Amino acid sequence: MRGYLFVLGAALLWASSATIGKSLFAEGVTPVELAQVRSLLGSLGLALALAVLSRDRLRVRPQDLPWFLLLGGAVMALVQLAYFFTIEAIQVAAAILIQYTSPVLVVVFSALFLKDPMTPAKLAALVLALGGCFLVVGGLETDLADINLRGLGWGIAASISFSAYTLLGERLMHRYSPWTVLLYTLLFAAITCHAVDPSLAYLTEGRDPSQWARMAYVAILGTAVPFGLYFAGIDHIRASRASITASSEPIFAGGIAFVLLGETLEWLQILGGLLVVGAVVLLQLKHERDQHTPRGIRESQAG
Repeated sequence: MRGYLFVLGAALLWASSATIGKSLFAEGVTPVELAQVRSLLGSLGLALALAVLSRDRLRVRPQDLPWFLLLGGAVMALVQLAYFFTIEAIQVAAAILIQYTSPVLVVVFSALFLKDPMTPAKLAALVLALGGCFLVVGGLETDLADINLRGLGWGIAASISFSAYTLLGERLMHRYSPWTVLLYTLLFAAITCHAVDPSLAYLTEGRDPSQWARMAYVAILGTAVPFGLYFAGIDHIRASRASITASSEPIFAGGIAFVLLGETLEWLQILGGLLVVGAVVLLQLKHERDQHTPRGIRESQAG
């Protein structure tokens, strides 16, 4: 039970962070600024915590630095920028739901390039996710010309880049603690985000204490703390079950955005959200079942 509570806590913090980010955008803070502050304060906070609690996790091998540079400076930077641009353009819950199609994209990539067979369950998840995403952006209720293409485009970019982060991050997590990977990806992402806009507007434009408090919330309570809760949850329950439990994030986000921002989803958007979450659950249940099936049986089933 404790593991599920940890993961639910992580999902709640991630969802609240997205809603707070939306409130900042309404007050003139840009997605680039928030990405800069989140990655910078998040990496500095993690570095300080690891220096005190587990200094060994600060060390990385020089030959692995190019991988961290790719994962953080390119992929993580794009994840954050695309994610915040999506939240700025469309409803918070819809933005998160589009990003939740990333596990399906990982399946497609694995089928195309890693020789992982496309099973009926994976194909069903793909159809559910694509159909759900179409409904979430209002595909049946508006003309195609009226769909928020900017929000949809950034959402797809966030989903693709998060899929790439999943695949590349898994490679590095075979060698390093998840905390080490998170620290250096945030650090290199901070460098890239500041290169995109070196004006340091969040310092020069006189953000008020309330805005700084909310930006700090996004950086610490919306990044480092929920990842800690999520990793702690995985220690108590299987990773697949943790992923399924984390699918509650869009539900939390919709509720928080409704209370704080007055955002609402139409019933077709809610249906689309259920389809996306259903696709994620289907994939994770299949992954868990495969982990407990002897290899020979799996191979015969795939054949």
